[in-house]
Amino acid sequence: MWSREDRRTLVLLLPLLVLAVAAFLLLEPKTPRSGAPPDAAKEAPPELFEFDPNTVDYRALRRLGFTKQDAAGVLRYRAAGKIFRIPEDFAACYQVSDSMYDRLEPYIRIGAEYRFRPRRDSAQRLRKPFMRRQRVVVPLVPFRIDTMTAKFLRAIGFTKRQAEAIADYNTLIGGFRDEEELCDYPIIGDSAGRRLAEYALFPERRRPLHDPVELNTADSAALRSVSGIGAKTVGAILDYRRRLGGFCRAEQLAEVRGVTESNYERILKQISIDSCRISKIDINFATPKALAEHPYIAPRTLRKILKRRQLKGGWSTLEEMIEDGILTREEADRLHPYLRFGVRTTQNDD
Repeated sequence: MWSREDRRTLVLLLPLLVLAVAAFLLLEPKTPRSGAPPDAAKEAPPELFEFDPNTVDYRALRRLGFTKQDAAGVLRYRAAGKIFRIPEDFAACYQVSDSMYDRLEPYIRIGAEYRFRPRRDSAQRLRKPFMRRQRVVVPLVPFRIDTMTAKFLRAIGFTKRQAEAIADYNTLIGGFRDEEELCDYPIIGDSAGRRLAEYALFPERRRPLHDPVELNTADSAALRSVSGIGAKTVGAILDYRRRLGGFCRAEQLAEVRGVTESNYERILKQISIDSCRISKIDINFATPKALAEHPYIAPRTLRKILKRRQLKGGWSTLEEMIEDGILTREEADRLHPYLRFGVRTTQNDD
């Protein structure tokens, strides 16, 4: 028989035993059913490393962040005969989403055996119709971009589908206008477009010499009509013109981002500049924000201007700013067309 004291002790110990068993069950490490360590059961985070989509294997695709189904799909796509010649070809895979491609694109490295590379002998073969009795009757010049056919595109490495699409688009628009437009076409892409443009001759769509485009008043449509100015470069020119206040010399066009050495010479023959259209900035009263936007005022120079202007009140000439150590002679020469020196007026008492 249990004594009263034994029953009291049992009542006190029973809850403690229940709590101990519950704590043991909760704290016991859980092992996955497969027998793998706990960390292996979790999905590893995606990794970023250089890879060739033509040779990458299943495990590497999984490491890059593809699901099992998508990784297998890429391999099936490749097994069907697909060759990725440019990075943009990889984006054509159904399993590669836009966000996935944006993340992986900097790490795509196409091997030399797969890479798109225009063959120099292709242009030579295209010139055969212009040869008579083995004598060249016309100069051997790069091919015109507006005459490229699907046959030519196949010869330099594009797939049949790509070649036909590019040729149709080329015929529809009457030829790619410039290198930028060529690279913007999705099927070609930037990397292949740059290589193709190395020996492509773009049609000259110049405006009449008596009607050049005035650079300081031209809108986006007028600028786009200039051969050598692409869609992206138009925006860059308009933004730089706004910050600058207008162009005073044709050479300033070379300062615009996107204007390359190759198209700079072509553009110069089709434009004019009216320096009277320049908007000047008042160095004595302009806001710090307005001064900071000007391309010719460096941050170091801006700090000098604001500090000295607060103490002195302003300047009357560029020479005075040079003497004060605000501007160098070179900076003054560049800023000269864009500055004016306002004077604060006060109303005299009668």
